[in-house]
Amino acid sequence: MDMPELKIRLPEWLLEKLSGDWMPLHHEEDQMRFVISLARENVTQGSGGPFGAAVFDAEGHLVAPGLNLVTSAHCSILHAEMVAMALAQKRLGNHDLSDGGRLHHTLVTSAEPCAMCLGAIPWSGVSRVICGARDEDVREIGFDEGAKPDHWTETLTQRGIQVQRDVLRPEATQILQAYVESGGAIY
Repeated sequence: MDMPELKIRLPEWLLEKLSGDWMPLHHEEDQMRFVISLARENVTQGSGGPFGAAVFDAEGHLVAPGLNLVTSAHCSILHAEMVAMALAQKRLGNHDLSDGGRLHHTLVTSAEPCAMCLGAIPWSGVSRVICGARDEDVREIGFDEGAKPDHWTETLTQRGIQVQRDVLRPEATQILQAYVESGGAIY
């Protein structure tokens, strides 16, 4: 039986955006603006769902971006957070972004993680998660976020992962609405 390869291929528009020199983004609002711009462009370009994410190091350097590529790549696991964490791990050559607790990385995501992404966060090695839109914002437009514990932020905090919610929430929620208005697939 011939099996296909699983490759994560970022859209050309994102590869072009990433070319050149990048200054660190020291402030969480600047990091979130970047992530929201990814989600917005993903909708505009029709390359996936209305979600963006990125992993930043402790100095604010972009380690890896992430986009929702579920529909364009025909793969349900390619959520923005999963793509960002996987590419960051590949880029750094370590399945543990903390490198045993020595390093600190932040996952910035345009919306709170779904059940799948929430499950992957503790094993990724990130020490902080910053979210834009809330779970209820995503569910309101029809996405199935899966079964998540009511106190998921406390669960991550107990594992040493800081969570910050509602960073630029109105801007992040606007992307969700734009996606619905453009006729994007809800899954």
